[in-house]
Amino acid sequence: MTNNQYIIHENEIYSERFQLASERIRNINQETSSRNPGLSKEMAAYFQKISGFLLQVCEAYRLVSSGEIHKMTIDGLHYLNKLLYEDITGNNYEKSYANPDFAAGRFGEEMGRLLCVLYTELRGCITYAFEERLFYLTIYFELFIEVYNLAEDNCTGSGVKSAIYYHFFDYADIFASDRTRALLNPEMSFATDIIMGSKLSNPSYLYLFGEYISDNEYKTAEYLSILPEDQIKSMAATFTGGYKKGFEAYNIDLSKKKTVNIRYTLGFERIVREAVLQFKEMGLEPCIYRAATSLIYRSAHGKTGYYGGSANKQYDYDHRMDESVIFDKALADRRIDAQRIAYKNMEQLASAYAGPAVIETFGEKNFMPLEKKTAARFSKKQQEQHISYKSEMALLSNEFIPGDTVSFTIIAYPVPEIGKNYRKIFRDTIKVNTLDPDMYEKIQTCIINALDTGEYVTVTGRNKNITNITIALQDLDNPEKETRFENCLADVNIPLGEVFTSPELKGTNGILHAVSIYLNGLEYIDLKLQFKDGIITDYSCKNFASKEANKKYIKENLLFQHETLPMGEFAIGTNTTAYQMGQKYNISNLLPILITEKTGPHFAIGDTCFSHEEEMHTYNPDGKEMKCKENDYSRLRSTDSAHAYFNCHTDITIPYNELGDITVHKSDGSCVKIIENGKFVLQGTEELNKALESV
Repeated sequence: MTNNQYIIHENEIYSERFQLASERIRNINQETSSRNPGLSKEMAAYFQKISGFLLQVCEAYRLVSSGEIHKMTIDGLHYLNKLLYEDITGNNYEKSYANPDFAAGRFGEEMGRLLCVLYTELRGCITYAFEERLFYLTIYFELFIEVYNLAEDNCTGSGVKSAIYYHFFDYADIFASDRTRALLNPEMSFATDIIMGSKLSNPSYLYLFGEYISDNEYKTAEYLSILPEDQIKSMAATFTGGYKKGFEAYNIDLSKKKTVNIRYTLGFERIVREAVLQFKEMGLEPCIYRAATSLIYRSAHGKTGYYGGSANKQYDYDHRMDESVIFDKALADRRIDAQRIAYKNMEQLASAYAGPAVIETFGEKNFMPLEKKTAARFSKKQQEQHISYKSEMALLSNEFIPGDTVSFTIIAYPVPEIGKNYRKIFRDTIKVNTLDPDMYEKIQTCIINALDTGEYVTVTGRNKNITNITIALQDLDNPEKETRFENCLADVNIPLGEVFTSPELKGTNGILHAVSIYLNGLEYIDLKLQFKDGIITDYSCKNFASKEANKKYIKENLLFQHETLPMGEFAIGTNTTAYQMGQKYNISNLLPILITEKTGPHFAIGDTCFSHEEEMHTYNPDGKEMKCKENDYSRLRSTDSAHAYFNCHTDITIPYNELGDITVHKSDGSCVKIIENGKFVLQGTEELNKALESV
């Protein structure tokens, strides 16, 4: 069944229910405009506003389903996009029911939070309208009608919460099935059809996705449309070539795979289309699914899939924990059972899945969120249950899609918001992404050979950075044939330029400091992490006035609700050309982790780089096997799997200008310096300093 056939069949089933629900919403809009006596003034205003929005969604669906949208001018498409998202943009958000502060001010904290979350969930109907998914439009419209009826009966917050809860409980099997089908089945081709079938020289196609389109997406598409075809093919080849090299490096048979999941930000369709064609030559069909709009799939880790611009980053931040309003163990168990059935029903598709290919972007202005007490947030009990739930889901995913049978690739490009030097930065980014791997292989082999002689490594900061940390290294049984560090070249992780290991936790002690850093989309000022035997024992930053607010910010957004995290990775970045680019254009604070991690030593908190892939045999170009893939936690994977993984991995980098020394300490008491005062001093690494000296 093709995507269109699937939707046609689904729409035939739900067409009548959708029409009835739409008509009821139209009536609600009329009832509330004339002041329904069964509702308070505040409630009537809420249902008037939200029913009006849903009628806009109905009109968007009509334009799409009738085909009229393809006849609209670019100005008309832009107006439609603006109309659908204007309630949460700019100053409009201050008086939007999607703003938890505003909603709480109208209805009190409990009811305000529920109605705010409900409206945010209903806003996902925009994308369902563009995909012509009558099932989703119908059930969300019916949820809204149910809550309206409850409000007419003067229900309490518990009644509204129950309605929302059972919406997700009752449809859990369908949600899981659809999300899994989107990941694994190339016949779900809504995005692919737009990418492959549109005239990409005209950015109007962007409005067909139903996502918010900002200047970044529009101007990116405009810029890519004027690049020569051979340059587009070359950029796509770097992307797809890295993907293929990943399978070769990890000795995974790509010929057994049939699908690749392409994830990207809108605007890059010209590169994506060429990548689709190149992947097809490898025997891979694309699965390109939308980043989640629903609270049960949104993640504080960031968006996964394809997506447009953010209409309002504060809105995104306010709703990152909306799941907490309904989350409990019963719902978690229901969703796990539904997910298992979904995987079981698509077992063949799961075995054919090759893994993700990701295009990231960078250059958007740094965002400092406003913390709102009125926003949905997990309780301590929910935090514990949610961590356990996420762990079970990760293990379930690995059961049907084992980590050692898939690979990935990831690359990044700037967006126009980065400033007036956008095109120059874009060209320099291409250069950074295509550096000579042969030269870096030799240089990084020198570094690894030095590291393999040591028992531990010390890293210090300078220029206001007070980092002073000792990293214990794991033992090797046969140093002549084994190594602790992987030599990372231009394959899965583009650009090249790092050597990394999983440190020995016992003996890894000290303080890791970042003067200012941007992690998982958020800024941290004066971030300090204290380690004892590889575990975070204390943490602080200076984003907010109070110590408690700073700790909460770190725990929620960096530790992801865990009480602590281990150091999962220690690495030395060698891409001084990327560092030079950041300094040259004064954009170092805007570079993504993917590039930043190559511009100095970095330390990951959370899982190791080989999470769920510990048994895989991998070798460096010199033939030595990389042995240090696990730590005291991941070693529990066979005996206590629930505590083996944390399902997060965040890299924290010390840039060269804040870096003091990196020193290898041997068992006989002697030392080897790799970096001194931020410069490479190890013999064989001198070439790396040329870019540093030009800064």
